[in-house]
Amino acid sequence: MRVGVLALQGDVREHTRALERLGVSAPQVRLPEDLVNLDALVIPGGESTAIARLLEVSGLREDLAIRLHEGLPAFGTCAGLILLAEQILDGRSDQWSFACLDVTVRRNGYGRQTASFEAMVQLHDSVVVPGVFIRAPRITKVGADVEVLATHDHGDGPHAVLVKQGMVWGCSFHPELTEDLTIHRMFVESVEALR
Repeated sequence: MRVGVLALQGDVREHTRALERLGVSAPQVRLPEDLVNLDALVIPGGESTAIARLLEVSGLREDLAIRLHEGLPAFGTCAGLILLAEQILDGRSDQWSFACLDVTVRRNGYGRQTASFEAMVQLHDSVVVPGVFIRAPRITKVGADVEVLATHDHGDGPHAVLVKQGMVWGCSFHPELTEDLTIHRMFVESVEALR
């Protein structure tokens, strides 16, 4: 299986390492031709407007949009979630997304860099995993076709932090910054089930 990692900016090395620990080939994606023969794509955390700009400069934006809307499985963490979301709150006026995950997200929804935190996250099957929230987007609305896979209570009741719609997954936190492979394994297993 080949799960590409968008390698323009952000946690590329960490996602690559997590996928390789699961025995998955994780080629880096920098140009349109790198999308060929991928079974799935990870869009890492980083800075969403910087990644969006680099997607345009590299020529990847249009080709990736086509692949996503044709059904390429994708997993976006933090900035990757923002790039996949239908609606972005508190974004720049020129900010765009691939709009293939029916959620609304608020950029820096948990606060700026100094408000970053680590917490345990509750998966839907009662499993708890570590989550690293760094200037994380907050999912404020989930569409009817979106499944909530994990929640976190940040003092105001549980809210979604890991969601999926079809084969597009979005995560508010950074599972790649921990040694726990649960989230990556879940995504990889869902891709394997398609093959």
